[in-house]
This record gives sequence, structure tokens and C-alpha cells, in this order.
Amino acid sequence: MHFLGHSTVRVELAGVTVLTDPLLTSRVGPLRRVVPPPAPETWAGVDLVLVSHLHGDHLHLPSLRRLGPDVRVAVPRGAGRWLRGRGVRDVVEVAPGESFTHGPLTVTAVPAAHSGHRWGPRLTHGPDTRAVGHLLEGGGSTVYVSGDTGLFDGMRELAGAALDIALLPVWGWGPSLGPGHLDPQQAAEAVARLRPRLAVPVHWGTLAVRGATALPRLGSRMRRLLTSPPHEFAAAVTARALPTRVAVTLPGNPVLLGTTA
Repeated sequence: MHFLGHSTVRVELAGVTVLTDPLLTSRVGPLRRVVPPPAPETWAGVDLVLVSHLHGDHLHLPSLRRLGPDVRVAVPRGAGRWLRGRGVRDVVEVAPGESFTHGPLTVTAVPAAHSGHRWGPRLTHGPDTRAVGHLLEGGGSTVYVSGDTGLFDGMRELAGAALDIALLPVWGWGPSLGPGHLDPQQAAEAVARLRPRLAVPVHWGTLAVRGATALPRLGSRMRRLLTSPPHEFAAAVTARALPTRVAVTLPGNPVLLGTTA
């Protein structure tokens, strides 16, 4: 497993290489990477892409095109036609509760509490689907990829899957969070509901509005928010005496699955 930044994680499971919500470029819209883009070798050889929802920092067309037109891409049900019209050939659509297989790997879409509209929750035109998370099962292991989400009651049901690893967002890219996101304390509550063996904090430390870290007052807050959320999350999990280990991983680095950072 390799954390490439934001919500992009390379997961190698049951002989299948999976990439979650690929964001591989130095910018997306008004946002700039504050860490280097991932090296091509870190996203080479991908067999399957999982897209949790249609927002531009999760379904990023320039990044998908870097992977080539024949990589299989799983999207929320209802987005397939839109994506095929933009040159992605191999698309599978899944709604919560639906599964598909890719070789020995089984992927099941699960609910997520987040807007699925391409352009945000306040708009009604353009592509719109339900946001999803994913359960990956293969090789005797189960990985939960939450995508962007707030807390929801169904997280307790996912604990029945005996999760080995949960990829959980702990912040975003701005000075505050809108609805449908987890902050460090809420992510710790998600751990209490999910009970994974290992939690990997994602969706932090990668993107910011250009110049935001240099602004008076706001700049110091932004600099802190680019580094502190995963550590606050780990501390909150420890404070609650939860059995889950937390692997804090800097963007661009392998996840140390056997240790707690």
C-alpha cells in the first residue's frame, strides 16, 4: 500500500493493483499540490481504479487519462455513460450493495454520506450519482476505502466484515470542512464504529489554494492544517483506548502496515 496524496492510494491485494480516486497532477482547478506529484512508477501497472464520487478532486479526468484508456474504472452507478463519453473505455458501475470481481478480488460498493454531484451539492444540472465507499476482499484480507464521507450509522454494519485496514479521510484542502467530511475527532468515531485492525488517514496534506499558506493569520492555520490532522486523529484513537493501530503516512510514501506511526 502506497499513499500518493489526497485520496489516492495504491493498494496491492490478491495480485491486483488498485488505485483509489487518482489525482496525479500538480493542480486541480484552483488547488495546487503542496507536495510533489507522485512519480510515474508509483502508479504504473494499475489494474483497477476505484472512483468514490464525481467531484473533480476524486474523478480527475487528466489523471485517469495518464493511466491509459484500457484501465478498468469503477464509478458510482449512473456515471458510466458520462465517463465513456470522455474516452474511458472499460467502466463498471456499482451502487451501494452491489459487487463485482476483478480476477480474485471482490469489490463491493457501500454507502457514503457525501454529495455525489459533479459540481457540488448546491447545483442541479450536470452528472449526479450517489457517492460510495468500497470494500475490497481478496487474499484473505478486507480493506475499506471510505471515499469522502461523514459519519453514518451503517459504519457499524461494516464492522461485521472484520476489516483489516480502513482508509479514512481526516481533513480536506481548506481552512474549514463542509458537510460530508470527517475531521480528526469524527474520524476517530468512525474507527470506533468500524473497528479495523489498522487505520490509514488520507485526504490531508496535499492540496491548498495557491498562496493560502502565505496569507496573514489564515496562513498559519493553513500550514497547521496541512500537517496536524493525521496526528490529531491518531491521538484521538489512542485517547479512546481503541484497539485499532494508526499508520500516519506522509503523501508519497509507502504505508508501513506492520507498525503504528
